[in-house]
Parts: sequence; C-alpha cells; structure tokens
Amino acid sequence: MKFGWINVFGSIIVIFMLIPNIVYALKNRGEKNLCKNRFVNAVEHIGRYFCIILMWMPLMVWKFGFGSVGEMIIYFIGNGVFLIAYWIVFSKYMKNKKRLYAFILAVIPVCIFFMSGILLRHWLLVGAAVIFGATHLYVVEKNHIY
Repeated sequence: MKFGWINVFGSIIVIFMLIPNIVYALKNRGEKNLCKNRFVNAVEHIGRYFCIILMWMPLMVWKFGFGSVGEMIIYFIGNGVFLIAYWIVFSKYMKNKKRLYAFILAVIPVCIFFMSGILLRHWLLVGAAVIFGATHLYVVEKNHIY
C-alpha cells in the first residue's frame, strides 16, 4: 500500500490522540507547566508538532508506503492497540492523576510516532519521535514530582 502526498490514516491516528488532550486542556485551563527549562520546553513542542505533521504528510520521503502487507497489518493493529490503551489510560488519568499514568501517556504517543516512522520508512518522523520522546519524558518528570 502506498500513499499520495497525505496519509489519511496517519491523520486519523493524530486526531484520535488529540481528542483526549483537548478535553483535558479544556477541563484544566489554569494548570501550569512546572518544567522551567525553556530550551527543553521549546524542543518538546517542536518535536511534538513535527511528529503530528509528519504522521500525515510525507515530507522528505521519496517513497511513502509499506514494504509489505505484514508491515501494513502491524501498522493498523499496532496503532489501534496503542490508541485504545491511550484512551483507557487517559480516562484513568482524568480520575486520578497518578505519576505512572502520566508516564504511560507520555510513552504511548512516542511509540505510535516511532513505530509509524519505522514501518513507513519515514526517517524524519523517527528522528522527530526520538526528540519528542526524550524531551516529553523530561517535562512529564518535572510536572509529576510528588
């Protein structure tokens, strides 16, 4: 399976990841970011936005698609399982802001971005996922010290 200049499935995955985040942001408007490292915060945001954009747009990719049917199946099932887990943990986090839930919620999107990048041979997405993952975990750590 090959994609054109937009990966509709990637955009659907991103939308399903953003929905609980939007709900959380609306319910917790006054919540402050306790991570005071401006550089890390900036790099985290850049990594996040690059991942979101690269999930549905194959920038700097010569051939955008799967190498085999097996990879396509892993992509759909893997991302489906990750999204279901993300929504379940997010619902638990909304009721009880446990540190463990926060870290799981930080890791799952990185896994989605990283796995998608590997399976689609979208190396810029893989790199963005690594950068986002490292900085996002740092920010989550700073925001969940108790």
